[in-house]
Amino acid sequence: MNILDKIVVHKQVEVHGRKLKKSVAAMEKTDYFSRDCLSLKQFLTDSDRTGIIAEYKRKSPSKGVINDTATVKEVTAAYATAASGISVLTDETFFGGTMEDLEEARFNQVPLLRKDFMIDEYQILEAKSIGADVILLIAACLSPATVKQFAGLSRRLGMEVLLEIHNEEELGHICAEVDMVGINNRNLKTFEVDINTSLALLEKIPGYMPAIAESGISNVDTIVTLHHAGFRGFLIGENFMKHPKPAVAFADFVQQLKTKLV
Repeated sequence: MNILDKIVVHKQVEVHGRKLKKSVAAMEKTDYFSRDCLSLKQFLTDSDRTGIIAEYKRKSPSKGVINDTATVKEVTAAYATAASGISVLTDETFFGGTMEDLEEARFNQVPLLRKDFMIDEYQILEAKSIGADVILLIAACLSPATVKQFAGLSRRLGMEVLLEIHNEEELGHICAEVDMVGINNRNLKTFEVDINTSLALLEKIPGYMPAIAESGISNVDTIVTLHHAGFRGFLIGENFMKHPKPAVAFADFVQQLKTKLV
């Protein structure tokens, strides 16, 4: 099995266990469940922000531990100053995240994306109950019909949907129920990264749907290139977190970016 297959198999067991511990009725009683969500689509059009969706993650299957000392509050507070959104990994086994990480980041008044491998409607209800504004749906591990079903539920709960694709075959997963399309430059089966993946697929995404480039973005010039090509969002994970002080790395990156995008 490739790494994505391993994650999905583990996720099925994990979600089954969580269903036994917390009911949907209990999630519906949380304060966040009745909260009005923030719109990532709107934040991406805010000229005072950068289009960056900055990520908080401790480790990854390909790199191992990235940063296990920087705190959620410190890092996400820095991101919130200029990012259009904040992505929080909630997968524990492979990425070292927790759902409590997202709840801890909820004090920020910018959209929060729950970054996980969504394979069950239960996880969408979970996302709403912990304060997420947006969920990620990965085409590589879902059928087009399931994407439509999950995205419809997310919308009914007031959350937006970022659909992640990796190749031309997955364009068929795009449907009216999703809000944004992310093109992941990292092949989730081999974990190899190629920034040209985004550029090649962009013209095949519906023009009314904001396109977001994901993975492999480590310098300002890459964002400038992607921005001029038509991308409206840029999901950046490892680049900030690999620094001892991600908050400082983010601030420096934003300062450089603003001088290039004038």
